[in-house]
Amino acid sequence: MADELTVTRNDEARRYEIHVDGDLGGFMEFRPAGEGRVDLPHTELDPAFKGRGLGKALASEALSDLAQRGDSVIPSCPFVAHYLREHEVPGLEIEWPEESDAADSAAPGEPS
Repeated sequence: MADELTVTRNDEARRYEIHVDGDLGGFMEFRPAGEGRVDLPHTELDPAFKGRGLGKALASEALSDLAQRGDSVIPSCPFVAHYLREHEVPGLEIEWPEESDAADSAAPGEPS
């Protein structure tokens, strides 16, 4: 039986959260960056859920929600930047940070 994954937006904590069978499995932080702009500075996943595709599921749902809201995103988190380089999110406007900022921190696929 597959785990039940749910992604929700937590405006109070300013993050998207992914839950696995009701348990918090990780989150993607967001912060307003001006009118209609959102910075995505950090993604964190619980190592207990490693290998279950939580990062991809979280990124897909969160970015789709931001696209539906009409927000443009600044992928300052290396994990989000890597995801966006490999996956198209219909309707999402992306404002790429300086290449040196996006490439520095984490290795591809590793949440920062």
